[in-house]
Amino acid sequence: MKSEEIIKPENMVYQPTHLLNETQMHYCPGCSHGVVHKLIGEVIEEMGLENDTIGIAPVGCGVFIYRYLDIDWQEAAHGRAPALATAVKRLNPKKMVFTYQGDGDLAAIGTAETIHACNRGENIAIVFINNAIYGMTGGQMAPTTLPGMKSATCPDGRDVEVTGAPLKISDMVALLDGTCYVTRQSVHTTPGVKRAKKAIRKAFENSMANKGTSLVEIVSTCSSGWKMTPDQANKWMEENMFPYFPLGDIKDR
Repeated sequence: MKSEEIIKPENMVYQPTHLLNETQMHYCPGCSHGVVHKLIGEVIEEMGLENDTIGIAPVGCGVFIYRYLDIDWQEAAHGRAPALATAVKRLNPKKMVFTYQGDGDLAAIGTAETIHACNRGENIAIVFINNAIYGMTGGQMAPTTLPGMKSATCPDGRDVEVTGAPLKISDMVALLDGTCYVTRQSVHTTPGVKRAKKAIRKAFENSMANKGTSLVEIVSTCSSGWKMTPDQANKWMEENMFPYFPLGDIKDR
């Protein structure tokens, strides 16, 4: 090996994306939000879109993403991120526009905005964090809470005869003509992180290419809401969440 081919130690040090600032994150230990923030920042930087990206952050644990990623942000009312993203993208068609939403926001109060934006085929990307619970407000049952899963508002477990079955939002929007890419990933393992990053990049590329709506669902944990340690939460997610919300591409047009 030639001397110039030797890998120097300083070149082996991990360098985070410069878009992720020094603000200390508030998320609970084991939360998936921080990992996804990093991936979004890396993708934007690698695509050279630092000055051409507009993120939409509504209400929920992930709303504070605007504090950690140094790009242009617009806050939206609870659940209304896809509607706001529609306006932003139509007014700025050359920008890459995405929303960052949790299941309580996207799949509950924002169900109509989500479905109709996808049906119209708006050229936006939607990053959907699904941890099956309302993490910010005390661990209440969400539209994605699993059958039998306990929460603050269903302490004996979700009864589908009373509250219905969990919404499989990704499967629903994949049926709409306006969606071009719908996938379900997770970030609890290194291979999972790599696949999630690839999915986010593809969704962002679709936005820039005006192919329609892309939705990237990240099946996630909520250690605090689930009353588990991070390790316990990851295991519970693998055993319970993945069978109900299986990972992989659902639609790729």
